[in-house]
Amino acid sequence: MAFVPSRLRRALGASSLALLVFSAPAGAESIFTAPSDGFVGSVRGGSSAQGQPLYKGGKATISGSRLTPGQQITLMRGVTILNPEAPLVVDAEGNFSHEIQIDDEAATGLQPILVIGENPAAAEVIELKISPEVPLSGVEKFDIASAPATRGLYQVAFSPKSGAVYVAAAVGRPPVRQSALLKVDAETLETLATATPPVAPAPPPRPGAGGPGGAGPGAGGPGGPGGAPQDDRPPLFAVYGVGVDDANGRVWVTNTRQNTLAVYDQADLSLVKQFDPGLATHSRDVVVDEANGRAYVSTSFENHIVVIDTATLEILEPVVIQSGKRGETFGTMSLDLDPVGGKLVTVSMGTNEAAVVDVRTGEAKVIPLPGARGASGAAYDPQEGLIFVASQQSDNLLIVKAETGEVLHDVKVGAQPLNVAFEPVERLAYVANRGAGTITVVNTSGEIVANLDAGNLPNQLRADGKGNVWAVNKARGEDDPTGDRVWRIRPKAQ
Repeated sequence: MAFVPSRLRRALGASSLALLVFSAPAGAESIFTAPSDGFVGSVRGGSSAQGQPLYKGGKATISGSRLTPGQQITLMRGVTILNPEAPLVVDAEGNFSHEIQIDDEAATGLQPILVIGENPAAAEVIELKISPEVPLSGVEKFDIASAPATRGLYQVAFSPKSGAVYVAAAVGRPPVRQSALLKVDAETLETLATATPPVAPAPPPRPGAGGPGGAGPGAGGPGGPGGAPQDDRPPLFAVYGVGVDDANGRVWVTNTRQNTLAVYDQADLSLVKQFDPGLATHSRDVVVDEANGRAYVSTSFENHIVVIDTATLEILEPVVIQSGKRGETFGTMSLDLDPVGGKLVTVSMGTNEAAVVDVRTGEAKVIPLPGARGASGAAYDPQEGLIFVASQQSDNLLIVKAETGEVLHDVKVGAQPLNVAFEPVERLAYVANRGAGTITVVNTSGEIVANLDAGNLPNQLRADGKGNVWAVNKARGEDDPTGDRVWRIRPKAQ
């Protein structure tokens, strides 16, 4: 029997494998045609409704781009060929596309699809995600207010000292030319002040690039191929993450595109300090320990957290976190801080692990997260020692005992949960489901208390310790009335 890679064997199953290896008809030309190093372009799968989650009973599209023109494509799920009539043929532009119906009994989760190419020969397993569809519920239990702010909202943070929320916004792909830091009244949700970040150095051109592009925060802005107007505005130190420092009256922001951060004054949003590019690779979250005078900045794909003295703005020794998985790198994503207990909690999207850092010693305890895929959001409950983890690919919220690492509850909350906040007054976790357009409210017993409509693309949320949760969502295009809003959610008095 010919060798087949283990990943391929698992995806196919024994019967499919036998068909592939032994089914050459008698007298036919050899099935062992000229091999290749794999698909030259990319193959992907998702909902046929662009930008929407894929649910059971819906339609999915599997497509390829930048492939070899004339290449023949066969799609398989287990023993079933998904294009039984004839192979798909890659067109002259290197593309193919095939729509399939997902049946009503389909299991949710990441479904392996085998994509087989011929002339040239290639094979690849892609994952088609079927998300759980959680119905809206419980809106009557909450007082919810929202108001439009500006385009491209990313994060929000509340300041008890100023009675305001601070919002970071950025629009477009690099070089980003539109960004703002907002100060919003916590009661009226009226924008009180706006600051435009300073001009940033132009990024170096990407090899082979024909213009601005790249994935990551801010993707999906205006413009595009085919004669899009040239924007002559200079690139900015665009702001993405935001945290407040009431002890010094400052606002900290992350400049993700320049791998750095900046500090602004809370009162008038004047710039206090712009740190040099390269300080914190793909800087994401920033949280401030006011009692100990430290700011902590996550670095997304690297195994450390940047630490800065909030009084002197001096860069200190970083917190380093080693993955428990051999050869893997723990990349620090969301941050949550317990200043009383001296604990800093984060998660790694690449390794699906959580870490609890003792901020006094810098030591980190790493916790594996079985059942998590694409872990990105983290929140901490110091009262019970619980870690809440939102994972984009597994569409779930894990509730984990920090001391033992035991997963207490695995809650399906909706498509693409990106971030989570724990509200300690009512003891509820709020999960921003970017794909589903909802905020799911879960108690510490793993029960869904409510599933709230949050417009399009809820992005991030924070609890203020007073019973409120603040959230922001992004817009799906320029004319989306449900997007780019600041939200205040609080349980109604019982």
